[in-house]
Amino acid sequence: MTTRARNEVGVAAPATVPTDVKTAVPGDVPPATAQTDVPPGVPADPPTDSLVDVELRVGAYAVVHDHRGVLLAHWREGAYGGWTLPGGGLEPGEHPEQTVVREVREETGYTVCVDGLIGVESQVIAGELRVPGPGPTMQLLRIVYRCTVVAGELQAELQGSTDDVGWFLLDDVSALQHVQLVDDGLRFAGLDQQRRLG
Repeated sequence: MTTRARNEVGVAAPATVPTDVKTAVPGDVPPATAQTDVPPGVPADPPTDSLVDVELRVGAYAVVHDHRGVLLAHWREGAYGGWTLPGGGLEPGEHPEQTVVREVREETGYTVCVDGLIGVESQVIAGELRVPGPGPTMQLLRIVYRCTVVAGELQAELQGSTDDVGWFLLDDVSALQHVQLVDDGLRFAGLDQQRRLG
């Protein structure tokens, strides 16, 4: 038996993964498990013996939305890319709020203030599905904040992990090639309803 998985940037993966890997994909309902104390919609914990050598990456990301729309950065790694929430990995000893402020400034040119924590998203990616190529199994833990621009000018990052930045109307986001984190962040912020109701 197999289950559909998403790659590191949230794009549906073309291959399948054996269910014993139990890749958790946000929004997907996991197959029935023996655990009865897991709330509906929450992926069951994968067996620890199948995740012995997992690389953990913790990041902090921002949902920035105002009269201009939602602020997105364009992630690029080789031939792969897509629009994503501005943000990135924590530096050693750094608080996630410090991370999100630093990363937004680096990727967009804006200084933001953190208005509050709005969600946490976790995803396990089987090693053979990693982008741009195979590697160890990875767990992504993404901490998402709502933030407000307080200073700065829109400017794309130079020689970083992103190559463009822009403001997009909520109704236009669906048409963009974007990662799952964008949809998750908009849902955490309650903006997915505005997008649907328009």
